[in-house]
Amino acid sequence: MIRRPERPLLTRDDIPDMPPEIRDATSVFNPGAVLVDGTTHLLLRVQTRGRRTFLVPAHDGRVAPRPTVLRGLDAGTVFHVYDPRVTRLDHRLLVVTALDTDRGGRLALWEATGDRAAGWAGLDRLDFIALTGDHDTRNGVLFPRQVGGRYLLLERPNRIPVAGGPPTGDAVELLASDDLVTWQAVGPVFGGRPRFWDELVGPGPPPVLTDNGWLLVYHGVATHFGSANIYQAGCLLLDRDDPTRVRARCRDNILEPRRNWELAGQVPNVVFPSGMTMQADGAVRIYYGAADTCVGCAQTTIDALLAACGGEGADS
Repeated sequence: MIRRPERPLLTRDDIPDMPPEIRDATSVFNPGAVLVDGTTHLLLRVQTRGRRTFLVPAHDGRVAPRPTVLRGLDAGTVFHVYDPRVTRLDHRLLVVTALDTDRGGRLALWEATGDRAAGWAGLDRLDFIALTGDHDTRNGVLFPRQVGGRYLLLERPNRIPVAGGPPTGDAVELLASDDLVTWQAVGPVFGGRPRFWDELVGPGPPPVLTDNGWLLVYHGVATHFGSANIYQAGCLLLDRDDPTRVRARCRDNILEPRRNWELAGQVPNVVFPSGMTMQADGAVRIYYGAADTCVGCAQTTIDALLAACGGEGADS
């Protein structure tokens, strides 16, 4: 993958003050991304000096003057709404976000309902649809079309305790729904590979349907270095009709922290893929959080990602 540009795409300096919510933003990272009428729209995670989190739309280097309005959220006590993943589905823009609540991590599904004439693809307002369940989980991504007449969603349940921090997970699972409101577990999809680059895993941007199946970019965390975790990006291929079946999976990561702004920041050694667009010229752009501090962009092609998946088969 080629970083384009070779510097952060967005930093805290690009975030305008939005009093009273945001003043002198600390960081911007982990954006969702979607292509609408030839324009790439991002939904940013912006963090304040008080470590409060807001979602903010952006496109073409322009950042909205106000945070996204969240309407109708019903999830008890919610401390943070963060890490949006944006999916175009049935002529709607749907967003899955993580929630930090008094009952642990949850996933919320939203619809973008803002005025598209305002220039932010409707991402300046999100209406709550549903929670995907009542268990501790993160990293939710919605498929861009139904499979077998059902809506599908990937998530990473948090089942591994972490001393002094929230739990994490090493397996991605599939959920299904008939109405986007009530979700049922379908089964496991893939897990981490101990001692290698993706010991812990989580889905990245929403999967893309190719002639070979569903192409998924995911993040992997190497934890065995002891002094620090290293977040990287990889890819795999899921069966078109049965996305619990992994057809192929990369052996090596496709993007790792190498630039200073990926190696140093709030959380060092992080590239965290969260948005992906396919351009008219065939280029694939992956948008990622770098060191939980700024936003990066890397470019590749579908063919290159499929070739990377050829490193290992479904039994890996």
